[in-house]
Amino acid sequence: MSSERIVGATEFKARCLAIIDRVGIDHVPVVITKRGRSVARLVAIDETPGARETMGSVHLIAEEDAAYFSTGEEWDPER
Repeated sequence: MSSERIVGATEFKARCLAIIDRVGIDHVPVVITKRGRSVARLVAIDETPGARETMGSVHLIAEEDAAYFSTGEEWDPER
């Protein structure tokens, strides 16, 4: 099996949702090309915590923001 699939922008536009579903199932990245040049890469997100280092993980911040950013003090907007 190839390490990634290559799809032209026209095909990607026509079959976008099916391509996204396939990437989510088989985790094979898709490189999107325009006029023969690679312009984007679509990859699956690994939902297993800690299985992959992700820079700027919104998922982590959204779930546990108080644990990382709370000082324990009440905030007074009038101060």
